[in-house]
Amino acid sequence: MLTFFWILQVLSASLLIVLILMHSPKGDGIAGIGNAAQVFSSQKSAEKGLNKLTGIVAAVFVVCVFLLGFGIIK
Repeated sequence: MLTFFWILQVLSASLLIVLILMHSPKGDGIAGIGNAAQVFSSQKSAEKGLNKLTGIVAAVFVVCVFLLGFGIIK
């Protein structure tokens, strides 16, 4: 059982890195000068799905960290 949670933690950590890197940048850049960034700030459905998936993977990672860190799983 311990090996399963270690593998799950490593996989979720790797997937979390990839998912975070897939997010679009949120910086305004030069468009922030004239409030032009708000014109293009609508969130598409793909971005919403990516946010949900990132949240789920992050929750799995945190649960694995607590279970393994406090020695609940032996």
